[in-house]
Formats: sequence, structure tokens, C-alpha cells
Amino acid sequence: MTRRQVAISGVGWITSLGSGSTEVWESLLRGVSKVGPLTRFDASELPSRIASEVHGHSDTPGRRTERFVSFALAAARDAIIDAGLTVESMAGERSAVVLGTAYGGIARVEQESGRLARHLGSVPPQVSMTAAPTSAAASVAIAYGVTGGIECPNAACASGAAAVVRAHELVANGRVDVVLAGGTDAAISPLPMRAFCAARALSRRNTEPIRASRPFDRGRDGFVFGEGSAILVVEALDRLVARRGRPVALLSGTGHSSDAYHLGTPDPEGGGASRSMRAALTDADSAPGEVGLVSAHAASTPLGDRAEAAAIRTVFSDRSPPTMALKSMTGHLLGASGAFEAAATALAVQQQRIPPTLNVEDLDPACDLDIVSGAARDAPIDVALTNSIGLGGINYTLAFTRAA
Repeated sequence: MTRRQVAISGVGWITSLGSGSTEVWESLLRGVSKVGPLTRFDASELPSRIASEVHGHSDTPGRRTERFVSFALAAARDAIIDAGLTVESMAGERSAVVLGTAYGGIARVEQESGRLARHLGSVPPQVSMTAAPTSAAASVAIAYGVTGGIECPNAACASGAAAVVRAHELVANGRVDVVLAGGTDAAISPLPMRAFCAARALSRRNTEPIRASRPFDRGRDGFVFGEGSAILVVEALDRLVARRGRPVALLSGTGHSSDAYHLGTPDPEGGGASRSMRAALTDADSAPGEVGLVSAHAASTPLGDRAEAAAIRTVFSDRSPPTMALKSMTGHLLGASGAFEAAATALAVQQQRIPPTLNVEDLDPACDLDIVSGAARDAPIDVALTNSIGLGGINYTLAFTRAA
């Protein structure tokens, strides 16, 4: 069976930078960061007291939804509008929803467990449904009458990218025509924060929050907790053309690999990430020399950034494509990060502009790449890769190609 061409036709996202494809994209191009003091709970006893929080977002009126579900519903709405679709055009069995999450409703589970421990009553019955990781995908499907299937991949911090990879497979193979795909997470809560603090994985630059997320910089000391959702409309190109829509970019290839190395640390040689990038290039029928942009996972951890830099050097040999690391502005959106960075990469291909990476003031010699820093850069981008890496050595890469 001939594989269908797959396009990104719309983008929706909810992050600390705002919502709507234009608002967030312009903030990325300007190099805006909203990392600041953590406000969602009292973090005064934690060594890391900063986060990239979503402010000004209200839950769906008239419905009790968990925060990660509410984020997904808002991002889905914006993505559908951005793609020029309607509720009616999304309904039916030729559409699907694939939304990944790393932590799902962990904040609500933690809250109710605390109530039980203090003997404050029983657990509300709706928690069994609303806090389940699948509730975001299910809620979006219900909202738009999508009956072609729902899935909820969990690939740790690569969950959003895993969802887009799965969407590509469903559309390319003709199973459905369009998929709302991406990720969502709202895990700024005491338990996850304490766990990552105990692992010394979070930045402790509390007095300089905007400068805390420092991908590839020699002075990086960990990642910054973030939250939000990003959803892409992954659509068959022939369907998009038939309805006279315009693609943001073509989703031309995907790659997936594992390090098989360690649960908490990456392969220092970047073997898994390099295999994922090469697989995506092969799937896209593209060569390393054609790549004009790499969107790095680059969470700002000492070991992770070095491993990914080693992987990029392995794939591209003596040539380093322009590289961006968006977590410098948004913090780590956990299960939504791969989808967020995929959406930004697709827009970079469309606009031929690369947002800057913040806080690269003293480049780690082990991360000697062509990092786009200081200001956005105009560049010819025919092919772009975006990496997403999860704990346990999970690697996903998406390849985007400029639409004709």
C-alpha cells in the first residue's frame, strides 16, 4: 500500500508564554521567558523554588476537569481553529485523538491521598475517571465527536512526541484522515517536585529564575519544571489540499529508539538518540546534509545535554546544523514538551526563522554545536529534526520538510 503524505495543518498550545499559535510563536522569536517563583504551592522548604507556570488560564466553564485535561481541551480548540477545521469536520470515524502525558492527574491523586491520610473523608468517585491519564484524550474526543479511536502513549518526557509519531503512522497508513496529536501535563505539585529535587535534577538558581534553564551552557545545574499542552493537527496531505487548506509543514519521517543503558542517565555517547535521528532521516528519505535545523531536547541537565550533543555530532559528523533549545524559555513541559517543540519546529520550517536559545553564556566545550543564541536567525530550512528524550533512554525524532 502506498504511504500517504502527512502534513501539519494546525497548532494549538497552552504554556507559560500564552496561547494561540501567533502569540506563543512571537514570544519564542523574541526570546521571552516566564520562568519565575513557584506559586502553585508553598515551596519554601524545597531547594528548587522556581517553575514555568501557566497563569491566567481558567478551567472549562461548567465542568470539573483536572488541570492537565483543561489544558488539552484549550489547546485542541486552538489547533482546530488554526487548521481551519470545525467541530463538524472533526467528528466521525475518520478522525482520532492521540494525547500523551507523563504524569496525568498526579496532582489530584496526591491531593486526595493527603485528604485520606488526614481522615478528611472519602475520595470523590469522579477521581477514578478525571485523574486517569486517558481522560485528556477522551475529553477531547467527546468534545469534538471523534470516533476513530483514542490513544494515550506514555513515554515519560517524550510522550508528546510519541503521540505525534503514532498519529503519523495512523494517517500515513490510511487508518484515519486526521489526528489531534500532542501532549499535556500539569505536574507542578509537591510530590513530583520533591522527587526531582531529591534526584538533584532541578535548577537551584532561585534568585535568577529567567536564567535558570541553560541548555548546553557550562553553568547549567538542572531543568526547570513547567506545565502546559501542545496539540498538532496531523492530516493527510491529499485531504488538506482537497479542502483548500495550507500545510504548516510536512511531517515526512519519524524515528524511535532506546538507549538500553540506564533508567536515570543517558548513554554518554548518545547512541540511542543518534539512532533515532538516523531512523527519522531514512524514513523521510533525507540526508544529514539537507537538515537546516535541529530542535534539541536539551533539558539543561549536565549529563543529558552532553549526551545529546554527542549524538548530534555523530549524525552530522563535522557539520553542525543550527540548533535551538526551547526549554530555555518554557522550562520542561514534561509529557507536553515533545509536542510543543514539534509544533515550534514545524513553524520554523514554514517561517524560515529559528527562535533563539537563552542563557548560553559560556558554551560547554562538550556541547560544541551551532547554537542559535542571542536573537532569532533567518535560515534556509528544507528539512528539520526535533528530538525528544525520556527517562529510561526513550528517544523519538520527528522530521519536518518544507511544504512546496
